[in-house]
Amino acid sequence: MSGIYIHIPFCRKACHYCNFHFSTQIEQIDPFINALLKEIEIQKDYLNEKVETIYLGGGTPSLLNSNHLEIILDAIHKNFKVETEFEFTLEANPDDIDLAKTKMWASKGINRLSIGIQSFQEEALAWMNRAHNIQQSHNAIRHAQEAGIYNLSSDLIYGTPHLADDALIRDIEILHQYKIPHISCYALTVEEKTTLHHLIQENKIENIDTEKQARHFEIVVDHLSKLGFEHYEISNFALPGHQSKHNSSYWKGKPYLGLGPSAHSFNTKSRQWNIANNALYIKSLEDKKVPFEIEQLELVTQYNEYMMISLRLQEGFSMDVIEERFGIAYLEHTKKITNTLLIEEKIVPTAEGYTITKKSRFLADGIASEFFIVD
Repeated sequence: MSGIYIHIPFCRKACHYCNFHFSTQIEQIDPFINALLKEIEIQKDYLNEKVETIYLGGGTPSLLNSNHLEIILDAIHKNFKVETEFEFTLEANPDDIDLAKTKMWASKGINRLSIGIQSFQEEALAWMNRAHNIQQSHNAIRHAQEAGIYNLSSDLIYGTPHLADDALIRDIEILHQYKIPHISCYALTVEEKTTLHHLIQENKIENIDTEKQARHFEIVVDHLSKLGFEHYEISNFALPGHQSKHNSSYWKGKPYLGLGPSAHSFNTKSRQWNIANNALYIKSLEDKKVPFEIEQLELVTQYNEYMMISLRLQEGFSMDVIEERFGIAYLEHTKKITNTLLIEEKIVPTAEGYTITKKSRFLADGIASEFFIVD
């Protein structure tokens, strides 16, 4: 099975920490939609498998109206083979959600919402320059459930200067009270060229505390575990049966097609990414050309990516998979690093391979890099 990701590159307001591609010129949505429809048609042969998931991300996909959603979905069904029952996710900001809109989304087949709550603490929201307030977050969840969309995912950001330990626990408890089945928790990262980075560099706002972030990560893991959530990926937690099918396909190396400016595509042998510029994207599609760059993935790159992704997952990596996909030389290399990490108690055996220990999960990316082979 495969998935389709569509990047909607528009936001009403720029969050200080965000480094995703977007524009606040929302008057350009209609020209973008026209270009997107052309890209869908041009890329109709990219996937050789049935589409099991569709994900509208951004940016802010909740800015799209009913007609936008309808013509996008029609174009996908016209050009791709889509499973009868597929996971259809839309990312939404609380300030964009009302009951009429959630009912419209449900009528268009959207059966999963990812809501960017981030925090139920006003001071934390203000520090991040979020466009919504706490009451809008509560209303957004209620409206989604009133419309019959119960498969909800909510984002939380931890490690911000004004977020106390007990406030983080309250955030988790609020989502649990609403019976939210999927929670994504992210440590705030300071990316270069973001407003947040500049403000910190100029000492206008307080920098993040990495020790606090590590402590918050443990609070998140322990508290959600007690509430019955599976920690199935480093930043993602789900009640049984509610893992994100779309994102899981990324983490398990399944093929996917990315549409829209800055969107990435992967077919197991190569990766390509569209230009991160709305005007150039639209202009190129007017000439019926998809503006992308492509990278053929050498075996060593495929191995490094497999280790990076698998060590973020609950099940970890498999020695059998490594031998089958990459060969004996890679298997021996993996065994050598594995022995060292076992002694350091950074990984533990699983039924099929090895995974990161609970105490080392916050260091997952660094541990994965120890396996990397650099030409």
